[in-house]
Amino acid sequence: MSGATVQVGNVEIPGRVFLAPLAGFTDLPFRQICRKLGAAYAVAEMVASQKHLRESRKSQERFSLGSESYPRAIQLLGSDPVDLADTARYAVQCGAQIVDFNCGCPAKKVCSVECGSALLKDEALVEKLLKALTEAVDVPVTLKYRLGWDAEHINALNIAAIAQEAGIKMLVLHGRTREQGFKGEVDYQRIAEVKASVDIPVIANGDIDSVEKAEAVLAQTGADGIMIGRAAIGNPWIFSQINDKLSGRIPQAPSKSQLIETIGEHLQLHFSFYEKEKGLKTIRKHLSGYFKRLDLCPTLLTDLYSVTDPIQLEKNVERLLQDNLD
Repeated sequence: MSGATVQVGNVEIPGRVFLAPLAGFTDLPFRQICRKLGAAYAVAEMVASQKHLRESRKSQERFSLGSESYPRAIQLLGSDPVDLADTARYAVQCGAQIVDFNCGCPAKKVCSVECGSALLKDEALVEKLLKALTEAVDVPVTLKYRLGWDAEHINALNIAAIAQEAGIKMLVLHGRTREQGFKGEVDYQRIAEVKASVDIPVIANGDIDSVEKAEAVLAQTGADGIMIGRAAIGNPWIFSQINDKLSGRIPQAPSKSQLIETIGEHLQLHFSFYEKEKGLKTIRKHLSGYFKRLDLCPTLLTDLYSVTDPIQLEKNVERLLQDNLD
């Protein structure tokens, strides 16, 4: 079952378990770790489509796909068709083989400028933006979105129909409204309804945080695949475990040596990608995630955060893991 592929236009994704784009987390080093551990597909963090924002250092880091595994994808954020088309072409120049459009981010700072899930309030604009994207590039364009703005304005089916007609090649649907954010129950039945209504692949997203949940969501929704976001932070092994289950194998928890090896590799990739000061700052959230998932005392992180040399930090992390993991 996990050996199945997902056909996105002319791009074949070699599996059904994907990593979601999460701003501030799913940078190139983390995507490389997740891909190595079984994520069949990973989308770069969202990039604003306005040219002056696109050219910022942060955005340029997000456009950097390096030696990322096939297929490479970048997510765009915006509400102007000209800007989006221009940035989509730029993304392809940077190596993107799929361009994803964000109609799902619930963050206030994003919705306040009528981007992300705020776009769901204007179906005509969504149609205009999607057509601008699909007409601008030859690579497949996909859409990540939510059920609607709030419980009184559920329009996931309408958006799905608009997207398919506009030439979108895959839908990723988070089963909550913008109003819910990341709280409340995910409505997987509505994802199933969207899946039944279109001919393009539909990927289920939202609260898929275990092997059992992954299997249940695939069964309930009939989705072509699943996308995992927050549950992968500190636990990139979730991809290999889900793949094992879907293939009929018994999911295996990583051994102590595998934990240490993976976290060490993540640190090395991280500091190879970022300059020293930014690397030391941005690795903290990943270390916090690992320590939380491994049920290690948070106070162990205090001394790590004061280390100013990446090589020394790697040594200290390895020592702490050796001393505190069973």
